[in-house]
Amino acid sequence: MHPLHIVYLNGPDIDRLGLDDTEILDAVESGLDAQGRQRAVMGPDTQLVPESDRSGHFDVSGGVIESLGLAGVMVAGAFGNNHEIGLPSEAGMLTLFDPATGVPLAIMNANSLMHIRTGAMTAVGAKYLARKTSKVLGHLGADASAYWNIRLLNHLFDFDEIRVHSPAAQAREMLDALSQELGKQVTSAHRREECVRGADIVVDASQRPTAARVEIELLDTEWIRPGTLVITCATMGGDHMNGAEMRGGTMDKVVVDDGNRYIGNAKNGHAQLGEIVAQRRPGRERDAEIILYRQCGLALADVALASVVLDKAGATSIGQTLRWE
Repeated sequence: MHPLHIVYLNGPDIDRLGLDDTEILDAVESGLDAQGRQRAVMGPDTQLVPESDRSGHFDVSGGVIESLGLAGVMVAGAFGNNHEIGLPSEAGMLTLFDPATGVPLAIMNANSLMHIRTGAMTAVGAKYLARKTSKVLGHLGADASAYWNIRLLNHLFDFDEIRVHSPAAQAREMLDALSQELGKQVTSAHRREECVRGADIVVDASQRPTAARVEIELLDTEWIRPGTLVITCATMGGDHMNGAEMRGGTMDKVVVDDGNRYIGNAKNGHAQLGEIVAQRRPGRERDAEIILYRQCGLALADVALASVVLDKAGATSIGQTLRWE
């Protein structure tokens, strides 16, 4: 048997690749298209809670995109108390395989990729579900995924106004960095209502399990005007999805990333985002529609993004080659 090798990419390697916004969005949109055309396979998602430590858990998910020749398994740990010992609260590893032979191809540090993928799923969802004239973004939460949500949404919509509400200590630093990077002011909203009221696109990422997690509040329907897109970013298990449910009213449409989880139970459940990307279901049909897009992580998006990472790493000789067999 010939020696078999795998590609290993650590965190600094991923950063050095410098993925640009277009590469990221195109990759994730292609993964959603494969899902919508039923040209991809998703495995069951699993949540593992260690018996020895109830402060965290592992999310395990996987998928296969035949057109890319890749299968992937993501293991993401979420341990909220890690900051007390100087470790990240979220840590992920993505392993890629050849779906034809089962042979492993690559191992990647997925810490930043998880946040990039979340931002891309948020932005692609808005591309198909928000009004094209959307110019005001209201974002609840200021973790690493929030950075990518805002950056990639702005890439598509070039907002006139971006508001962020978060009590997290690092929020000011993120807002200053985004303002400088985007060349426009990203403002801090002191209250949730101030952030949300009158926004064209509202993103609720405040319920993600981070060290700075705050209590979830319900959005009031009076804050949301006709034509608004509301996006929730939650954990794979979906236990915290209620952060953006509407009190005293209903959405015109509910769109999800994975229909096996939520579309059957969602009031006004409409479609999976992949079906809309593949043009098998309509997205926004009227300017006045209020649409809720529930996003809680899609393994196919991880695989699609990893394909670009792997190709770019090979073209730039970034990463290490390790013997496997």
